[in-house]
Amino acid sequence: MPYNSIDELPEGVQNALPKHAQDIYKEAFNSAHEQYKDPEDRRDDADREEVAHRVAWSAVKLKYEKDDDGKWHSMG
Repeated sequence: MPYNSIDELPEGVQNALPKHAQDIYKEAFNSAHEQYKDPEDRRDDADREEVAHRVAWSAVKLKYEKDDDGKWHSMG
């Protein structure tokens, strides 16, 4: 189900990512959730939520990286 605010994101996302990265995650998740609503648009029989979460993490990784300290930091 799409998220209306970052406060609705899974706890693991909220606890791991800085606020801006959470915004990226939410927007990417919501977009992918809509884009992949039809099962034929997904690979390997993945469910809609799973695909949306994968897309969201990929979007975060375009702007943030996890450093040796285990925390996510902006790349630029």
